[in-house]
Amino acid sequence: MNLYILAGEDSGDLHGSNLVKALLGKRPDIHFYGVGGDKMSDAGVALSAHVRDINFMGFWEIVRNLRTIRKLFKTVKSDIERIKPDGVILIDYPGFNLRLAKYLHQRGIPVYYYISPQVWAWKKGRVKQIRQFVDRMMVILPFEESFYANEGVEVDFVGHPLLDVIPKTNPADRDQRILALLPGSRKQEISRMLPVMLSVQDRFPEYQFVIAGAPSQQESFYQQFIGDRNVELWMNKTYELLQHADAAMVTSGTATLETALFHVPEVVCYKGSRLSYEIGRRLVNIKFISLVNLILDKEVVKELIQYDFNTETLGEAVTEILDPIKRSEIIADYDLLWDTLGNEGASARAAQVILDQMSQKAVVA
Repeated sequence: MNLYILAGEDSGDLHGSNLVKALLGKRPDIHFYGVGGDKMSDAGVALSAHVRDINFMGFWEIVRNLRTIRKLFKTVKSDIERIKPDGVILIDYPGFNLRLAKYLHQRGIPVYYYISPQVWAWKKGRVKQIRQFVDRMMVILPFEESFYANEGVEVDFVGHPLLDVIPKTNPADRDQRILALLPGSRKQEISRMLPVMLSVQDRFPEYQFVIAGAPSQQESFYQQFIGDRNVELWMNKTYELLQHADAAMVTSGTATLETALFHVPEVVCYKGSRLSYEIGRRLVNIKFISLVNLILDKEVVKELIQYDFNTETLGEAVTEILDPIKRSEIIADYDLLWDTLGNEGASARAAQVILDQMSQKAVVA
């Protein structure tokens, strides 16, 4: 059996690798091909492209890299024609993956979508494409199941895969005076986020600043921002860092939820290009940008967005979350996440959904 799997960023690479492992645990005869990162490669996926070369964010950044995206689409189509997979698994990355889903549907290849695009936040019109071209949607946030069911999409809530890889920790055990900086995984966002995060270092001389280096980037890329500062860089050790950190500054994305599950008080930060931000501000219809606040439907963590993300406001926000009373309030809310996100075993449940769907199609055929 051949399966093709496609992830376009580091978090998708992580979840894709665990899904591959779960599928191989149930069906060792599966051969995997696709697009992803080091983790998917280590899990046994033969990669045609790496996430480090295709991980773009923001309207303007995507426009500037259209040639690369078109080249990737051509590569993936060639892969599909050559491999003739029994099914294709798409992970988030909606702009590319929904276009690919249409192509696959036209060729009668089953499409399984794992980890939904945030269509409930913006571009709700994409739901029509999902209903038409995706055979099964597997979601990891509890409110997404009812959203898709109401839209007539075949959907399963499988739980959040982070619960399979993040151990429950006791924040009371920490007193190591470490401030973690999680500036993202893409070069564009790191270049915007990291200088501002580093600019507050002088306000916290008693803390060691430690940057979480993304696996898709080179150590030398970070050094240009660090310069001669007393800042440590831990490459591909984000979870180890979060196990020791007292607090964190985190770029909006999956990392905000990871940080919360490690019980680390955080300030959520976001800054895009001016054009991307102005376009997004007019299109996005949600109260919060961080997954923590969205899931719990209240402001648990402070969000500093675009013009509010600067040295002064960031310094004030970090000072606040270092206060013992505020820390206790945040951590108490974090405990609710474990109850809300479902039990462990998301990867195994998603794998079983895919195999069940493929068996049903085989019987019909």
